[in-house]
Formats: sequence, structure tokens, C-alpha cells
Amino acid sequence: MNTGIKTMFAVIRTGGKQYKVAADNTITVMSLAGDAGSVVTFDDVLAVFDGEANHLGSPNVVGASVLGEIVEQTRGAKVIAFKKRRRKNSRRKRGHKQDLTIVKITQILPAGAKAAPAA
Repeated sequence: MNTGIKTMFAVIRTGGKQYKVAADNTITVMSLAGDAGSVVTFDDVLAVFDGEANHLGSPNVVGASVLGEIVEQTRGAKVIAFKKRRRKNSRRKRGHKQDLTIVKITQILPAGAKAAPAA
């Protein structure tokens, strides 16, 4: 059943991972430079899908970009690395928290499109 709703989404790559994003989505990515409220541009766009056409890059879609706004800089949950060797009373416990950035996607710009002014 086709409802006729055309949603545009893109696949971007940042921090060594790929994310499927659409306008007004909020994603958590590896740490990016910038403070809350600053605008970030993702130029590493692998694919753009709109209602009529699919644009696949090889490896990137030329001229396409995704704009986002940094919501907050945060840290992930603590991960414990515990190693124990039997019969030697040898153990090691280390913790780690990953730096993360929460980004709200504002616009997806296909090839040749210009950014709309902020409202």
C-alpha cells in the first residue's frame, strides 16, 4: 500500500560508522568538535533517497551533504574490561567511557542543492 508520502533520507559515514538519517532525526555519533548549538556538515554522504530517485555514490554522492546541529557533548556508559588469570592471583580491571556527540539532523541536501536559511 503506497500512501504517497515522500520521505527523504540519506546514509552518511562519520566516525568509521554508517548512519541512516532523515530530517529532524537525532543521532549519537563519535565525538565531533564544536559546542552545543553549532552547525556541523557531513560531506561523506554514501546515498540519498527521495520519493522519486535514488542516488548511490561510488563511494560518495558528489555534491551532496547533510546538515546537523550539535545538541550536546556527552559520554557513554562505562565499559569494564576485567581480565583474570587462574591460579596466579593476577587480575586487572579497567574502565572506559567513550566521548559522544548528540546531533540533530536539520537538512539533507542532494547534489547541487543549497542550504535553506535557518528559521
